[in-house]
Amino acid sequence: MPATTDKKPNVSIRNCEVGDMAAIQRIYAHYVENSLASFEEMPPSAEEMANRRDIILQKNHPYIVAEMDGKVVGFAYASTFRPRSAYRFTVEDSIYVDPAVIGKGIGSALIERLINICSEMGFHQMVAVIGGNENSYSIKLHERFGFVQAGILDDAGYKFERWVNAIIMQRSLVQITGEDEEPAI
Repeated sequence: MPATTDKKPNVSIRNCEVGDMAAIQRIYAHYVENSLASFEEMPPSAEEMANRRDIILQKNHPYIVAEMDGKVVGFAYASTFRPRSAYRFTVEDSIYVDPAVIGKGIGSALIERLINICSEMGFHQMVAVIGGNENSYSIKLHERFGFVQAGILDDAGYKFERWVNAIIMQRSLVQITGEDEEPAI
């Protein structure tokens, strides 16, 4: 019997393009329909996902995809955390990975790139809002990249006929070396 190898897949991360939206919608729909990773209850269409992407890009926030063997297998973006102007240096991350490739480093590649992009852009903080205490994959992923739990919103959502907590995690995107200057975002 030939020996098997656990070779790490060849994953590339790039900016999201309009042509990626069908794959992104398929990945996201899985989480909407089957998990607490999203508090949406009905999957949005690819057109709606494209509209959301456009809003993120218009605000000069990053939206990226992971590709493996020429196929989109995950996506991530940073969006406005809150609409008030004083929050303009804080972003919220969103990361979704095709369930067929969970555990292959796709989430890690996406979050690492997203953190680096947001840091280079001058954002100060990144926040993750994770649905449900049992979403251990996402919690552990964020912990590996320096996020710490900042709070829990008990019973913040209602999905699958039950109340669901929202776990708030946060990490700094800059190293403070004295007085912070306002970034040119």
